[in-house]
Amino acid sequence: MAEEAQDRVLERALEAYGLAGAVVVPLRRGLIHLTFSLEHSGDAYILQRVSPSFSRGIHENIAAVTEHLVARGVTSPRLVRTPGGELFADLGEQGRWRLMTRLPGVAFDRCHSLEQVRAAGALLAEFHGALLDLDAELHPVGFPFHDMPLHLADLRRALAVHADHRHRAAVGELADAIFSAVERWDDIGDVPARVIHGDPKFNNLLFVGEAPGERERGVGLIDLDTLARLPLYVDLGDAWRSWCNGRREDESDAELDLSIFRASAEGYLGEFPVQLAREELASLAHGLERIALELSARFAADALEECYFGWDRDRFEAAGDHNLARARGQLALARQAEVTREERLRFLCG
Repeated sequence: MAEEAQDRVLERALEAYGLAGAVVVPLRRGLIHLTFSLEHSGDAYILQRVSPSFSRGIHENIAAVTEHLVARGVTSPRLVRTPGGELFADLGEQGRWRLMTRLPGVAFDRCHSLEQVRAAGALLAEFHGALLDLDAELHPVGFPFHDMPLHLADLRRALAVHADHRHRAAVGELADAIFSAVERWDDIGDVPARVIHGDPKFNNLLFVGEAPGERERGVGLIDLDTLARLPLYVDLGDAWRSWCNGRREDESDAELDLSIFRASAEGYLGEFPVQLAREELASLAHGLERIALELSARFAADALEECYFGWDRDRFEAAGDHNLARARGQLALARQAEVTREERLRFLCG
Protein backbone atom coordinates (compact mmCIF):
# COMPACT_ATOMS: atom_id res chain seq x y z
CA MET A 1 0.00 0.00 0.00
CA ALA A 2 1.48 3.37 -1.06
CA GLU A 3 2.20 5.71 1.84
CA GLU A 4 -0.35 8.35 0.80
CA ALA A 5 -3.08 5.77 0.26
CA GLN A 6 -2.22 4.13 3.57
CA ASP A 7 -2.57 7.45 5.36
CA ARG A 8 -6.05 7.91 3.92
CA VAL A 9 -7.10 4.43 5.00
CA LEU A 10 -5.67 5.05 8.47
CA GLU A 11 -7.73 8.22 8.72
CA ARG A 12 -10.86 6.24 7.87
CA ALA A 13 -10.02 3.60 10.46
CA LEU A 14 -9.44 6.21 13.15
CA GLU A 15 -12.68 7.97 12.25
CA ALA A 16 -14.52 4.65 12.60
CA TYR A 17 -13.40 4.59 16.25
CA GLY A 18 -13.97 8.28 16.89
CA LEU A 19 -10.21 8.88 17.13
CA ALA A 20 -9.64 11.18 14.16
CA GLY A 21 -6.33 13.00 14.47
CA ALA A 22 -4.70 10.50 16.82
CA VAL A 23 -1.04 9.84 16.12
CA VAL A 24 -0.20 6.28 15.06
CA VAL A 25 3.22 4.67 14.73
CA PRO A 26 3.80 1.63 12.49
CA LEU A 27 4.97 -1.53 14.25
CA ARG A 28 7.07 -3.96 12.23
CA ARG A 29 6.30 -6.87 14.52
CA GLY A 30 4.49 -9.73 12.85
CA LEU A 31 4.02 -10.79 9.23
CA ILE A 32 0.27 -11.19 8.88
CA HIS A 33 -1.51 -8.01 9.94
CA LEU A 34 -0.71 -4.35 9.31
CA THR A 35 -0.09 -3.09 12.86
CA PHE A 36 0.18 0.35 14.47
CA SER A 37 0.72 1.67 17.97
CA LEU A 38 -1.66 4.41 19.07
CA GLU A 39 -2.01 6.61 22.13
CA HIS A 40 -5.09 8.65 22.98
CA SER A 41 -5.99 10.47 26.18
CA GLY A 42 -3.21 8.71 28.04
CA ASP A 43 -4.27 5.21 26.98
CA ALA A 44 -2.23 2.92 24.71
CA TYR A 45 -3.76 0.85 21.92
CA ILE A 46 -2.88 -1.45 19.04
CA LEU A 47 -4.63 -0.72 15.73
CA GLN A 48 -4.57 -3.45 13.09
CA ARG A 49 -5.80 -4.13 9.61
CA VAL A 50 -6.66 -7.80 9.95
CA SER A 51 -5.53 -10.23 7.27
CA PRO A 52 -8.46 -11.45 5.13
CA SER A 53 -7.22 -15.01 5.78
CA PHE A 54 -8.99 -14.88 9.14
CA SER A 55 -12.73 -15.28 9.56
CA ARG A 56 -14.91 -12.53 10.95
CA GLY A 57 -15.76 -14.84 13.82
CA ILE A 58 -12.29 -14.61 15.39
CA HIS A 59 -13.32 -11.30 16.93
CA GLU A 60 -16.20 -12.95 18.76
CA ASN A 61 -13.68 -15.53 20.00
CA ILE A 62 -11.35 -12.79 21.21
CA ALA A 63 -14.14 -10.91 22.95
CA ALA A 64 -15.44 -14.00 24.74
CA VAL A 65 -12.00 -15.17 25.86
CA THR A 66 -10.58 -11.82 26.94
CA GLU A 67 -13.71 -10.87 28.89
CA HIS A 68 -13.53 -14.23 30.67
CA LEU A 69 -9.82 -13.80 31.42
CA VAL A 70 -10.31 -10.34 32.88
CA ALA A 71 -13.25 -11.57 34.97
CA ARG A 72 -10.87 -14.18 36.41
CA GLY A 73 -8.27 -11.54 37.23
CA VAL A 74 -5.93 -12.44 34.35
CA THR A 75 -4.28 -9.58 32.46
CA SER A 76 -5.30 -9.54 28.81
CA PRO A 77 -5.63 -7.09 25.92
CA ARG A 78 -9.26 -6.18 25.17
CA LEU A 79 -11.06 -5.36 21.97
CA VAL A 80 -12.33 -1.78 21.82
CA ARG A 81 -15.73 -1.57 20.19
CA THR A 82 -16.64 1.06 17.64
CA PRO A 83 -19.10 3.77 18.73
CA GLY A 84 -21.77 1.59 17.11
CA GLY A 85 -20.83 -1.37 19.28
CA GLU A 86 -19.04 -3.42 16.60
CA LEU A 87 -16.00 -5.56 17.40
CA PHE A 88 -14.18 -4.27 14.32
CA ALA A 89 -14.59 -1.62 11.64
CA ASP A 90 -15.31 -3.02 8.19
CA LEU A 91 -13.97 -0.61 5.57
CA GLY A 92 -14.83 -2.81 2.60
CA GLU A 93 -11.97 -3.09 0.13
CA GLN A 94 -9.77 -1.23 2.61
CA GLY A 95 -10.05 -4.08 5.06
CA ARG A 96 -11.27 -4.97 8.51
CA TRP A 97 -9.71 -2.87 11.25
CA ARG A 98 -9.68 -3.55 14.96
CA LEU A 99 -8.54 -1.64 18.00
CA MET A 100 -7.22 -3.35 21.12
CA THR A 101 -5.87 -2.13 24.41
CA ARG A 102 -2.08 -2.40 24.62
CA LEU A 103 -0.48 -4.24 27.51
CA PRO A 104 2.74 -3.09 29.17
CA GLY A 105 5.80 -5.26 28.85
CA VAL A 106 8.38 -6.46 26.38
CA ALA A 107 8.32 -9.35 23.91
CA PHE A 108 11.43 -11.38 23.13
CA ASP A 109 12.13 -13.58 20.12
CA ARG A 110 14.06 -15.98 22.38
CA CYS A 111 14.14 -16.70 26.08
CA HIS A 112 17.29 -15.44 27.81
CA SER A 113 17.17 -17.32 31.13
CA LEU A 114 15.63 -20.34 32.78
CA GLU A 115 13.88 -17.99 35.19
CA GLN A 116 12.22 -16.24 32.27
CA VAL A 117 11.08 -19.45 30.59
CA ARG A 118 9.77 -20.73 33.94
CA ALA A 119 7.70 -17.53 34.09
CA ALA A 120 6.57 -18.20 30.52
CA GLY A 121 5.31 -21.65 31.49
CA ALA A 122 3.44 -20.20 34.44
CA LEU A 123 1.90 -17.52 32.23
CA LEU A 124 0.60 -20.07 29.73
CA ALA A 125 -0.80 -22.21 32.56
CA GLU A 126 -2.58 -19.19 34.03
CA PHE A 127 -4.12 -18.53 30.60
CA HIS A 128 -5.28 -22.14 30.13
CA GLY A 129 -6.43 -22.50 33.72
CA ALA A 130 -8.58 -19.37 33.68
CA LEU A 131 -10.43 -20.68 30.61
CA LEU A 132 -11.26 -24.15 31.93
CA ASP A 133 -14.85 -23.11 32.60
CA LEU A 134 -15.42 -21.00 29.47
CA ASP A 135 -18.45 -22.45 27.70
CA ALA A 136 -18.67 -19.99 24.78
CA GLU A 137 -18.67 -21.36 21.25
CA LEU A 138 -15.44 -20.63 19.39
CA HIS A 139 -15.66 -19.98 15.66
CA PRO A 140 -13.23 -21.44 13.08
CA VAL A 141 -10.23 -19.21 12.46
CA GLY A 142 -10.76 -19.19 8.70
CA PHE A 143 -8.16 -21.66 7.41
CA PRO A 144 -7.02 -25.23 8.21
CA PHE A 145 -5.62 -25.13 11.72
CA HIS A 146 -3.59 -27.95 13.27
CA ASP A 147 -5.09 -30.41 10.78
CA MET A 148 -2.26 -32.92 10.30
CA PRO A 149 -4.11 -35.24 7.85
CA LEU A 150 -4.83 -32.22 5.63
CA HIS A 151 -1.21 -31.04 5.75
CA LEU A 152 0.00 -34.50 4.80
CA ALA A 153 -2.48 -34.59 1.92
CA ASP A 154 -1.27 -31.15 0.78
CA LEU A 155 2.31 -32.39 0.83
CA ARG A 156 1.43 -35.45 -1.28
CA ARG A 157 -0.43 -33.24 -3.75
CA ALA A 158 2.46 -30.77 -3.98
CA LEU A 159 4.89 -33.62 -4.68
CA ALA A 160 2.66 -34.84 -7.50
CA VAL A 161 1.92 -31.43 -9.02
CA HIS A 162 5.45 -30.02 -8.85
CA ALA A 163 7.41 -32.99 -10.16
CA ASP A 164 9.80 -30.68 -12.06
CA HIS A 165 10.47 -28.25 -9.20
CA ARG A 166 14.13 -27.68 -8.38
CA HIS A 167 13.50 -28.81 -4.77
CA ARG A 168 11.40 -31.87 -5.70
CA ALA A 169 14.07 -34.41 -4.78
CA ALA A 170 14.95 -32.71 -1.48
CA VAL A 171 11.29 -32.34 -0.50
CA GLY A 172 10.67 -35.94 -1.48
CA GLU A 173 13.33 -37.08 1.00
CA LEU A 174 11.80 -34.89 3.70
CA ALA A 175 8.33 -36.22 2.92
CA ASP A 176 9.48 -39.84 3.24
CA ALA A 177 10.92 -39.05 6.69
CA ILE A 178 7.76 -37.18 7.75
CA PHE A 179 5.38 -39.95 6.62
CA SER A 180 7.55 -42.56 8.33
CA ALA A 181 7.62 -40.60 11.60
CA VAL A 182 3.83 -40.20 11.57
CA GLU A 183 3.43 -43.96 11.14
CA ARG A 184 5.47 -44.43 14.35
CA TRP A 185 3.21 -42.20 16.41
CA ASP A 186 1.67 -43.81 19.46
CA ASP A 187 -2.02 -43.50 20.21
CA ILE A 188 -2.31 -40.57 22.63
CA GLY A 189 -5.75 -41.65 23.76
CA ASP A 190 -8.90 -39.65 24.38
CA VAL A 191 -7.71 -36.40 25.97
CA PRO A 192 -10.05 -33.45 26.47
CA ALA A 193 -10.24 -30.43 24.20
CA ARG A 194 -9.60 -27.20 26.08
CA VAL A 195 -9.43 -23.54 25.11
CA ILE A 196 -5.93 -22.87 23.80
CA HIS A 197 -4.10 -19.83 22.49
CA GLY A 198 -3.08 -21.53 19.26
CA ASP A 199 0.20 -19.67 18.68
CA PRO A 200 2.19 -19.40 21.94
CA LYS A 201 5.56 -18.75 20.32
CA PHE A 202 7.87 -16.91 22.64
CA ASN A 203 7.34 -13.42 21.20
CA ASN A 204 3.61 -13.69 21.85
CA LEU A 205 4.29 -13.44 25.60
CA LEU A 206 4.99 -10.15 27.35
CA PHE A 207 7.30 -9.73 30.35
CA VAL A 208 8.18 -7.03 32.86
CA GLY A 209 10.86 -6.88 35.52
CA GLU A 210 14.08 -6.30 33.60
CA ALA A 211 15.67 -4.05 36.21
CA PRO A 212 18.73 -5.49 38.02
CA GLY A 213 17.66 -7.60 40.97
CA GLU A 214 13.99 -7.56 39.96
CA ARG A 215 12.43 -10.93 39.23
CA GLU A 216 11.06 -11.13 35.73
CA ARG A 217 7.42 -12.10 35.43
CA GLY A 218 4.97 -12.69 32.64
CA VAL A 219 2.32 -10.09 31.94
CA GLY A 220 0.01 -11.65 29.38
CA LEU A 221 -0.40 -13.30 25.99
CA ILE A 222 -1.02 -11.34 22.82
CA ASP A 223 -1.99 -12.21 19.22
CA LEU A 224 -5.25 -13.98 19.98
CA ASP A 225 -6.39 -14.75 16.43
CA THR A 226 -6.01 -18.53 16.72
CA LEU A 227 -8.06 -19.30 19.82
CA ALA A 228 -9.54 -22.77 19.57
CA ARG A 229 -10.71 -25.83 21.49
CA LEU A 230 -8.00 -28.44 21.09
CA PRO A 231 -5.97 -30.68 23.42
CA LEU A 232 -3.41 -28.97 25.61
CA TYR A 233 -0.58 -30.84 23.91
CA VAL A 234 -1.18 -28.72 20.80
CA ASP A 235 -0.41 -25.47 22.64
CA LEU A 236 2.41 -26.94 24.74
CA GLY A 237 3.91 -28.58 21.67
CA ASP A 238 3.84 -25.32 19.78
CA ALA A 239 5.27 -23.47 22.76
CA TRP A 240 8.12 -25.93 23.27
CA ARG A 241 9.08 -26.06 19.59
CA SER A 242 9.49 -22.26 19.82
CA TRP A 243 10.94 -21.92 23.31
CA CYS A 244 13.29 -24.93 23.43
CA ASN A 245 14.98 -24.72 20.03
CA GLY A 246 18.38 -23.04 20.29
CA ARG A 247 18.40 -22.44 16.52
CA ARG A 248 16.34 -20.07 14.40
CA GLU A 249 13.18 -21.50 12.90
CA ASP A 250 14.60 -21.04 9.40
CA GLU A 251 17.86 -22.86 10.05
CA SER A 252 18.18 -26.35 8.60
CA ASP A 253 19.24 -27.85 11.93
CA ALA A 254 17.77 -27.75 15.44
CA GLU A 255 19.06 -27.75 19.00
CA LEU A 256 16.55 -29.04 21.56
CA ASP A 257 17.43 -27.61 24.98
CA LEU A 258 15.99 -29.92 27.63
CA SER A 259 16.86 -27.51 30.44
CA ILE A 260 14.43 -25.02 28.92
CA PHE A 261 11.83 -27.77 28.54
CA ARG A 262 12.17 -28.74 32.20
CA ALA A 263 12.06 -25.16 33.51
CA SER A 264 9.02 -24.24 31.42
CA ALA A 265 7.23 -27.47 32.37
CA GLU A 266 7.92 -26.77 36.04
CA GLY A 267 6.49 -23.29 35.66
CA TYR A 268 3.45 -24.60 33.81
CA LEU A 269 2.57 -27.49 36.11
CA GLY A 270 3.25 -25.40 39.19
CA GLU A 271 0.70 -22.79 38.09
CA PHE A 272 -2.00 -24.95 36.48
CA PRO A 273 -4.96 -24.84 38.88
CA VAL A 274 -6.04 -28.50 38.70
CA GLN A 275 -4.23 -31.82 38.68
CA LEU A 276 -4.15 -33.18 35.15
CA ALA A 277 -4.96 -36.86 34.67
CA ARG A 278 -1.94 -39.00 33.88
CA GLU A 279 -3.15 -39.64 30.31
CA GLU A 280 -3.39 -35.92 29.61
CA LEU A 281 0.00 -35.29 31.23
CA ALA A 282 1.52 -38.03 29.11
CA SER A 283 0.02 -36.51 25.96
CA LEU A 284 2.07 -33.36 26.56
CA ALA A 285 5.28 -35.33 25.96
CA HIS A 286 4.10 -36.06 22.40
CA GLY A 287 3.11 -32.49 21.54
CA LEU A 288 6.56 -31.17 20.65
CA GLU A 289 7.35 -33.75 17.98
CA ARG A 290 3.80 -33.69 16.58
CA ILE A 291 3.73 -29.93 16.10
CA ALA A 292 7.28 -29.90 14.70
CA LEU A 293 6.31 -32.59 12.17
CA GLU A 294 3.13 -30.74 11.29
CA LEU A 295 5.14 -27.61 10.56
CA SER A 296 7.74 -29.57 8.62
CA ALA A 297 4.98 -30.98 6.40
CA ARG A 298 3.51 -27.52 5.87
CA PHE A 299 6.84 -25.91 5.07
CA ALA A 300 7.86 -28.76 2.75
CA ALA A 301 4.68 -28.30 0.71
CA ASP A 302 5.22 -24.54 0.70
CA ALA A 303 8.76 -25.06 -0.62
CA LEU A 304 7.26 -26.54 -3.78
CA GLU A 305 4.38 -24.05 -3.89
CA GLU A 306 6.78 -21.07 -3.46
CA CYS A 307 4.19 -19.46 -1.23
CA TYR A 308 5.86 -18.31 2.00
CA PHE A 309 4.55 -14.79 2.52
CA GLY A 310 7.44 -13.52 4.65
CA TRP A 311 10.59 -15.01 3.14
CA ASP A 312 13.87 -13.29 3.91
CA ARG A 313 15.19 -11.89 0.63
CA ASP A 314 18.52 -11.04 2.22
CA ARG A 315 19.25 -14.66 3.12
CA PHE A 316 17.31 -16.69 0.55
CA GLU A 317 16.97 -16.35 -3.20
CA ALA A 318 13.35 -17.49 -3.25
CA ALA A 319 10.46 -18.44 -1.00
CA GLY A 320 11.02 -22.10 -1.79
CA ASP A 321 14.58 -21.93 -0.49
CA HIS A 322 13.44 -20.34 2.76
CA ASN A 323 10.68 -22.90 3.24
CA LEU A 324 13.01 -25.80 2.54
CA ALA A 325 15.31 -24.62 5.35
CA ARG A 326 12.32 -24.27 7.67
CA ALA A 327 11.05 -27.75 6.80
CA ARG A 328 14.47 -29.29 7.46
CA GLY A 329 14.80 -27.45 10.76
CA GLN A 330 11.42 -28.62 12.05
CA LEU A 331 12.10 -32.20 10.98
CA ALA A 332 15.43 -32.08 12.84
CA LEU A 333 13.60 -30.80 15.92
CA ALA A 334 10.95 -33.53 15.62
CA ARG A 335 13.65 -36.18 15.47
CA GLN A 336 15.31 -34.83 18.61
CA ALA A 337 11.91 -34.68 20.31
CA GLU A 338 11.25 -38.33 19.42
CA VAL A 339 14.62 -39.41 20.82
CA THR A 340 14.01 -37.55 24.09
CA ARG A 341 10.32 -38.37 24.41
CA GLU A 342 10.71 -40.99 27.15
CA GLU A 343 12.94 -38.68 29.20
CA ARG A 344 10.44 -35.86 28.88
CA LEU A 345 7.58 -38.24 29.68
CA ARG A 346 9.30 -39.31 32.92
CA PHE A 347 9.80 -35.67 33.85
CA LEU A 348 6.14 -34.83 33.29
CA CYS A 349 4.61 -37.92 34.86
CA GLY A 350 7.21 -38.96 37.39
